[in-house]
Amino acid sequence: MTEPRRPIVEMPLRVRYHECDGQGIVFNAHYLAYVDMCAFEAEKALFGSHDEFLAHRTDVVVAEANLKFRAPARYDDELVVSQYLNHLGTTSLIFDFEIHRGETLIQTANVRYVFIDPATLRPAAPPDAVRKIYAALLEG
Repeated sequence: MTEPRRPIVEMPLRVRYHECDGQGIVFNAHYLAYVDMCAFEAEKALFGSHDEFLAHRTDVVVAEANLKFRAPARYDDELVVSQYLNHLGTTSLIFDFEIHRGETLIQTANVRYVFIDPATLRPAAPPDAVRKIYAALLEG
């Protein structure tokens, strides 16, 4: 039996009124914002801060995002967004995200990020120190 994977971070959040649409549920675009917020929390957990990550002379940009909606979230729901490293490539990495309300899985996302050189905004392999931090997540 395999052990369940451990998230890099689990970010709690409460749905705000303005995030809901006319149907009274979270508007679909906000789920990607929740995922993005979680990605910055993971960066903080792994590197200390976004600035400390950038100090490695690398950055990431979203190249592809796939979201699957399983159940609606509503105003004042307490959610938890979890992030997992799925794949580490030469110039990209893929994260899986899950959003839960209690035990209910309400949304999943799979997001591919590409490492870039911040000066040129062109794809570039990350420095060894950055690669090592991400690789350690896959080894566990």
